[in-house]
Amino acid sequence: MRDTPGSDSRLPWAYLLRWLLLPTLVACLAGSASAFFLWALDEATRWRLAHAWILWGLPLAGMIVGWIYQRYGQSVAAGNNLIIDEIHDPQKIIPLRMAPLVLGGTVVSHLFGASVGREGTAVQMGASLADQLTHLFKLRHSDRRILLMAGISAGFASVFGTPMAGAVFGLEVLAIGRLHYDALLACTVAAVVADQIGLLWGVHHTHYAVASIPPIAAWPLLATVLAGAVFGLAGRLFSLLVHTLGGWTRSRIASAPLRPLAGGIVIAVAAWLLPSERYLGLGIPTIVSSFVQPLAWYDFAGKMAFTVVSLGSGFKGGEVTPLFYIGATLGNALAPLLQLPFPLLAGLGFVAVFAGAANTPLASTFMAMELFGADIGVYALLACTASYLFSGHTGIYSAQRIGHAKHRQLPAGLRLGEIMAGRRRLAAPEAGATSDDEEGPGRGPKP
Repeated sequence: MRDTPGSDSRLPWAYLLRWLLLPTLVACLAGSASAFFLWALDEATRWRLAHAWILWGLPLAGMIVGWIYQRYGQSVAAGNNLIIDEIHDPQKIIPLRMAPLVLGGTVVSHLFGASVGREGTAVQMGASLADQLTHLFKLRHSDRRILLMAGISAGFASVFGTPMAGAVFGLEVLAIGRLHYDALLACTVAAVVADQIGLLWGVHHTHYAVASIPPIAAWPLLATVLAGAVFGLAGRLFSLLVHTLGGWTRSRIASAPLRPLAGGIVIAVAAWLLPSERYLGLGIPTIVSSFVQPLAWYDFAGKMAFTVVSLGSGFKGGEVTPLFYIGATLGNALAPLLQLPFPLLAGLGFVAVFAGAANTPLASTFMAMELFGADIGVYALLACTASYLFSGHTGIYSAQRIGHAKHRQLPAGLRLGEIMAGRRRLAAPEAGATSDDEEGPGRGPKP
């Protein structure tokens, strides 16, 4: 029956109240969890830098975390991909154990020197804490889906201090080429409140400065597009290497605890043989340096190699901060070639490599404006869009679905992991790579 004019006059108020209160509760939980996580991460990093010998404990630490996940965390080992799957194809409530397991595993990874990030941990904590409210408030599937998206936004915003980017990230990360506007209010409230909760807990985010932004002109715009294409190819390479190495190690090493043991040995020996301290952990000091002085042109490749081995062998943590590092140092190296200020290209690379690898150009553009100022907006949008296109149908989140394909026909609803797995089988059928990272059978439509 069609609604008569005014028949739903009270509905927006009920909707507004629901999606102000529930996301606020989610934000308080996620923001507080992120604040504790960032404090623990700082303490772990400080300890590692003061005790360089601890790197030799990385193999054993990785094996212990791998055993704990094998014994107690198999249902949550898929991480971010599990959350995306639950939003697209609800099965069961995400176990609460996801939050402490990923928090502990990530802090251990950083304490012993693995090259991993932090966004994955914050997003998983935010979504798993949010999902515990499903039973408490007896939410419908449609409301649960929005609440999980709000948890993603809250975790992302609170760990980076970027509420606008966090809000859009929760909408954009689920499907390539499609936004979910029904969750816009919830994601925005969750992101803004979670960021404020973190600040109330005393969280301090790193400041990056892009002091010189050229006026809009033909060459800076063209150079930005060219740089964006390179950033997209870097994001594409990173995603393919992580997924390929992950599939290869699972096919060669059946025991989950032994994979990070092997990866930890490789990382520790490489760090001992090479001057590679700058490639371990988050690498924030190097990122900051990329905005103020020229760096070695190969820094992006060094960070990519250490991160691929860390994540591909099963260490816990996110991908995004390493992508910031790769992008900022790559932009720093491209600046002389493109005749643009290296702080500008470092900033564009910072967000654009992430945009290509995560397939989130809008969230990345908002992040650039929040971190570097609104004046960078036009350049950031161009760089992130070009990166998004040139990264192709690859990505760090294999559970992403195809909403609207980038530049060739693909079935809507197809899982990104299935596309990448098909490429790996064509390229190296003997490797026995699986379709996704530690996530078991894929859910959703098949090609």
